[in-house]
Amino acid sequence: MCKMLVTMNFTSSRSLVILYSQIHWLRYLYSDPNVTHWVGKREVFETSVFSRFTWFLKACLKNCEVIILVILFLAGFVIGQLAFHFVEMHRIVYPLLSSPSFSLYCYFSPLIICMAALDVDFYILKNVFWQVLLTGLISFFTAVVITGIVVVKFNNDSWDLQSCVLFSVTIAMIDPVHSVNSLKTVGVSKAYIDIIRGESMITCSFTSIFFGLFRSNVPHLFIFNDFHIFLDLIWKIFGSITGGYWCARIIHWIFTDLFSNALTDIVLYFSMVYMTFYIAEFFGMSGMVALVIVGLNLDSLSFKPRIKLIITKFLIMFSSVFHHLIYTFFGIIVGCGQTNYFRVHTVVFILILFVTVNFVRLATLVLASPILMLSIYEYNWRWGAVIAWSGIKGVFSLLMAPDIYNLAEGKIESPEVFILYIQVVSLMTMGINSYMMAHFAKTLDLCAISLPRQMAMRSVIQHIQEIIQNTITLFKTEKILTNVNWSLVEEKTEIKYSIPPGAGRFYHISRDDEESPTDEVLIEEARLHVAMIQMRSFEKQCKDGILGVDAARILIGATKSYCPIQRKFMSIYDVLTYVKARSWLMKFKKMLTLLEYQDKPIPTLVWKNKFLIFVHHVVFSEEFEYTGHIVSFLYIYPVIVHLWPMARKLNVSSLIFVNYYFVILYVLQSALKITVLKRKYFHQHWNVLEFFTVLIGIVDIFCIYFVKLRPENLVLIQITVIIGYFRLIRFIPLFKLIIPLLIKIVDVQIKKRLSLMYSITKGYVKSQEDTAFLIKHISSRESVYQKLYKILDINKRDAVKELGLIEHEGRDVVIALKTKQAIQNVIAKALKNLTFLWSRGIIDNHEGIEMNKVLLSKMKALNNFPMEIPPPTPDKYLHNIVWLQNKDVLIEFFKERAELASFDYGEIICKEGEMAQGIYLIISGMAIVHGSPPTFGIDSSLKSDREPITKFTDYCTCGDIIGELSCLLKRESEYTATCETILQACFISLEDLYEGFDVFWPSLEYKIWLKLALHTAYQYFESALIDEDLKFQKCVALNVAYVETLSSYNEMTIDKKTMKFVIVVYGSVIDTSTELLYLAPCILPKTCEQVQGTSDLSKLLVIQASEPTKNNNPKPTGSVTAKKV
Repeated sequence: MCKMLVTMNFTSSRSLVILYSQIHWLRYLYSDPNVTHWVGKREVFETSVFSRFTWFLKACLKNCEVIILVILFLAGFVIGQLAFHFVEMHRIVYPLLSSPSFSLYCYFSPLIICMAALDVDFYILKNVFWQVLLTGLISFFTAVVITGIVVVKFNNDSWDLQSCVLFSVTIAMIDPVHSVNSLKTVGVSKAYIDIIRGESMITCSFTSIFFGLFRSNVPHLFIFNDFHIFLDLIWKIFGSITGGYWCARIIHWIFTDLFSNALTDIVLYFSMVYMTFYIAEFFGMSGMVALVIVGLNLDSLSFKPRIKLIITKFLIMFSSVFHHLIYTFFGIIVGCGQTNYFRVHTVVFILILFVTVNFVRLATLVLASPILMLSIYEYNWRWGAVIAWSGIKGVFSLLMAPDIYNLAEGKIESPEVFILYIQVVSLMTMGINSYMMAHFAKTLDLCAISLPRQMAMRSVIQHIQEIIQNTITLFKTEKILTNVNWSLVEEKTEIKYSIPPGAGRFYHISRDDEESPTDEVLIEEARLHVAMIQMRSFEKQCKDGILGVDAARILIGATKSYCPIQRKFMSIYDVLTYVKARSWLMKFKKMLTLLEYQDKPIPTLVWKNKFLIFVHHVVFSEEFEYTGHIVSFLYIYPVIVHLWPMARKLNVSSLIFVNYYFVILYVLQSALKITVLKRKYFHQHWNVLEFFTVLIGIVDIFCIYFVKLRPENLVLIQITVIIGYFRLIRFIPLFKLIIPLLIKIVDVQIKKRLSLMYSITKGYVKSQEDTAFLIKHISSRESVYQKLYKILDINKRDAVKELGLIEHEGRDVVIALKTKQAIQNVIAKALKNLTFLWSRGIIDNHEGIEMNKVLLSKMKALNNFPMEIPPPTPDKYLHNIVWLQNKDVLIEFFKERAELASFDYGEIICKEGEMAQGIYLIISGMAIVHGSPPTFGIDSSLKSDREPITKFTDYCTCGDIIGELSCLLKRESEYTATCETILQACFISLEDLYEGFDVFWPSLEYKIWLKLALHTAYQYFESALIDEDLKFQKCVALNVAYVETLSSYNEMTIDKKTMKFVIVVYGSVIDTSTELLYLAPCILPKTCEQVQGTSDLSKLLVIQASEPTKNNNPKPTGSVTAKKV
């Protein structure tokens, strides 16, 4: 009976003879009405015992997954043997044995394949897609052919050809989970891991498609000319890909809902995984292929923060449990069968299969090596040695094993041998091949950390150690911690860098140069770090709401696409090339505009003729045009009758007369237009088409007439039939009706594309700024740092230039996008403050939930935000000048004196060395600013020791101000500003500006200096001021930061208790104690207690340690003293 139940697991239908012979035993099994209830309780007990047993094994055998699976397989085999000999044990395992094989595949495979696909980097796989696809196909067909030959030659179990083919297809699958697990633990590059995993997913996908074809077309499978099987194959491939893509889009749309929580997202994700699989299988597609596409199209940006981490942990947990269940369950199936097939040949055949599996990988490697060498990732014999051991089998082969018996025509006596062979071979490959892959990777230095990377790691660790030491120094000043053993604290918190095992050699350079790699080697390693920093910056901007998901995904994809190219730092032009910007949309719109019907009346030469005036009025009226469209619509029915053979035979004469009628109408329409327009009639494309339609109609009428005269002429009949199909061109003018709609749609798409390009460019600029503050930690060598800084600065300038061009091209769209982002930032900050108040108990749960819903609803309403907003009038831009503080008195004062200045492309706004005429507030357009590096008011004698710096270049766009510093100092301009586009600016002359200084003395001039000082501090010391809230309005209102002025020979005392930072933003000072000179821009060290000005004018930005109370004075008094020497 055990053998019968094992076979029931393999097939859903048994012969009536077997069912009748075992019916008495089944009656005995279910004779007791309490059996079903007893079995249900047993199932719960079995599950509980099994879960405790597996987790006990995992706790005892950490990092020994293969040993755990072997133990579970043997335990399942023992349980199966007990069930084979004892009826009581058979009652327990009967519900498991009676489960259909395909149901097990549907239960376990979706989550496992989805976890494997979700872990693959789509952009890495995209770079080598064709190489991986061809390698997977070669691997699949090579394994099927070679394994099939071996099985036919060496198997003694009398398998038929179908069983051998199905067995070879099943064992050809490579497990996408265990094939890379050993490489992930030794630190191998993720790119190579994803290549191996991508190949394994392709083999799994093709195997699932192959078995799907068998299930649905068993009677016709080996009839290769059967067109139905070909269509089924196309449907399974392309239908599954399309379905998986749209399911991924639905999942992404669900996760973007602001009102969903973590629990809802997790439940929906797992539900969508199984729903996608079942829907695909229900409609005849491949559920596995659909889930592979779903996993590849979801990345970290598709989920809310930390949701992907939680889902991944759940997937790992379920995958581990499923592996344990599968190996235990199939061990029970093997144990329930008869043991008479256990012979010496069984062991020999298993060893032959193991050798064959690895030989297949070697053959695949030989055939696929020329293809892999074409990939952008480095491929050599070392990687070939590792890939040769990657043919690891797993649960997918086991889940497909029962279908070998189900689908084969010949039925063998012991179907459980299929499972035995596959299960033992999978365990052997998991143990031996995994060890060999890790061993070869370590031995061949594939997981070695390069020397430049080790140097970068040392630099990072030193930086962390400095932070720890500064924290300890700060804690030592607290009174409550005076009795702490700080020596022990320093000892326990000290971090020592040690090279991991196997990471001691860097094989790109020789041993003689290991201690001092060249700049080229360090820059190449730094390039990879820059790419990683940029990708993290894109992700952070996306999570903070600064960058859209689509823009962030494009930037990350572009970075990963250009990352494998050596010596290639991604520029904004590379990103635009990757996106393939809106050129086709513009061309399509241009074509539509050209085809758009121009209905403006064209004057005729003769106006005295009343008939011509009447015809002119008729032709250019809307009624005449719509009458032509109605005529075209009415002709649809005759054309349908003409194309339907049966109806055409019954209505030949009617169709001829209807054709005469419509041709006459077209002739009349053309004649009226030609009468009015004469030669100008042919200047419009639609009129030419209309005239061509009339000619075809007349030729058609003559052909029909000649056919009536010569009905025996077959050539004439064929020509008439062909010309009859040309009647369809009479419907082309109807396309004019949808052209305006298409133009509107294209305009919307162009605006969306423009908005996307602006977001991409702005995100790229922000990533360059973030990278510039971290390159010191990438490489400590000064020459490398200077080269990196120069590259990043050039890329940033190019991006800023592109940003200005995009803003000039779509000003309305950019204003709408900036407004939307400003609203998002305000709401995000409100949500952050709400979370803080909620966590501190100031707001209770109910109030917090309601307020959170209100803010989220406002955030969600931004999805319907208009795509374009008209720009404000020039006088409104005065409100954007930060030092006017949006005060009506100041704005009205300068509004009366401001002028609107316009500049053409290439025109110079101000020139280096010339006296400043005033300030320019850019309203629209972009200007390039280039010149000598800023002097910051330092005498040339003091900066002679400085290294020469090349000329700087920058771009100014809408909202930027040109000439502030030169007007404040009444000095020559230090740069030249040239228009890159047509530019409009609000001009305030120097006289009007100083008149404002006199009227609003001294606050206005001080506020301009404060604005410039804050800008300089953030420009050069953003990393040091990252934790400071130095907004201009806050600094003015609360004196969080203020500007102190020192003239030559003036002194200023620095109070360490009240002053957190003192930054020299203009001029130079000297430490009166040490006589060290500090040139702007620089941060004065903590040891500095008193400084003295050495320039004619020095400006110091003082950032206070604690936030003082509101002060109406622009500068605090008492904390700083200045006296004349």
